[in-house]
Amino acid sequence: MELDNLVEFKSSPEIIAKLYSYGFAKNFSEGDVILNENANIKAIPIVTKGSVRVMRSDEDGRELLLYYIKAGESCIMSFLGGLHHDTSKVKAIAEEETEILFIPVDKVSLLIKEYPEWLDYIFRLYHKRFEELLEVVNAVAFKKIDERLLTFIKKKCDIGKNKTLQVTHEQLANELGTARVVVSRLLKQMEIEGLVELGRNKITLV
Repeated sequence: MELDNLVEFKSSPEIIAKLYSYGFAKNFSEGDVILNENANIKAIPIVTKGSVRVMRSDEDGRELLLYYIKAGESCIMSFLGGLHHDTSKVKAIAEEETEILFIPVDKVSLLIKEYPEWLDYIFRLYHKRFEELLEVVNAVAFKKIDERLLTFIKKKCDIGKNKTLQVTHEQLANELGTARVVVSRLLKQMEIEGLVELGRNKITLV
């Protein structure tokens, strides 16, 4: 595992060693639930390999994608919930084969006191996530669903570093918080317009 790519964080060998000494590593397969809504937060996750999608669901079980966590990043919602001894307000799911270093909540507080750069990392991460959440609000409030769908497909392709997505229409609908029939209709229109190519449970950006 490597933590040298912590986002906006100038990691020193000392703090990297401290993170490993405090934390414990765990591997997850694609689709594994890492954290459920309303679960107690006992440790803060730092993604060291792979990526994680963070979702929020309503009372009817409909889900909406909030943001992705890439290698070197953490979940600011877990930070805040853990520090305030609160339960999780989001669900975190492994987007691919993923490796995570979990830092116990009590150790996170120690790191903040001992290393100013760790606090700076948290603030920069908070700023990044806040901007991403504003994008979600903007998309839901002002963008048409076809724009949101195409942007979403491009983002998933970018994260996977592949122009072809292995995904069902149902999965896309769940992550966008809409109906499967709507996604299927829009994808067919995008194929006619030459934006994507559709296959069995796969979508390729043209």
